[in-house]
Amino acid sequence: MTKQERAHTAKTILDRLYPTVPIPLDHTDPFTLLIAVLLSAQCTDKRVNLVTPALFKIGPTPQKMARLTVDQILACINTCGLANSKAKNVKRLAQLLLERHNGEVPATFSDLEALPGVGHKTAGVVLSHAFHIPAFPVDTHIHRLAQRWKLSNGSSVTQTEADLKKLYAPADWELLHLQIITYGREHCPARSCHGLTCEICRTCFPNRRTPITTRKA
Repeated sequence: MTKQERAHTAKTILDRLYPTVPIPLDHTDPFTLLIAVLLSAQCTDKRVNLVTPALFKIGPTPQKMARLTVDQILACINTCGLANSKAKNVKRLAQLLLERHNGEVPATFSDLEALPGVGHKTAGVVLSHAFHIPAFPVDTHIHRLAQRWKLSNGSSVTQTEADLKKLYAPADWELLHLQIITYGREHCPARSCHGLTCEICRTCFPNRRTPITTRKA
């Protein structure tokens, strides 16, 4: 198969398995999604969903979050990885939304990435799922599977994002981002498939016999 054929095959299987995929982070609006994605760095979605109800009860808006102390925020999220720095970032982020954006979450990469704790991937998730602006956030699952399926060489997350954007139409990016993540967790995990077992790997590489090594994000 060519790279384009593999991309099409993968999408066909993903569309069959996951015609719709819910966003795994619980949220109610762009602000709560932004905070949830920020907290998910080096933390599982399950853990984030356990801590955000208490946080969003006392800080559901930028206005109310900005009035909280760092210690109040930390008390809600202290079981998340990097909790101390995240608590500081959440408070300062809320303050900056009020100072720079009238309390609204901005809808551009540059404005989002200027906020504390918000990197390119976090900004992409918010733009894609809160505003439906075409973006293709690449997490560890997507970076790994793009290599297994030889859709990218894995040299960097930036390169993987660029390669996938060339292979798929912008209209597909929002759903495909969630489909690949879900497939990676359920069918093609790092420590069991090894590029040999799951349906997409077997279909795209029927003659593959040696486990494939992938570069970390």
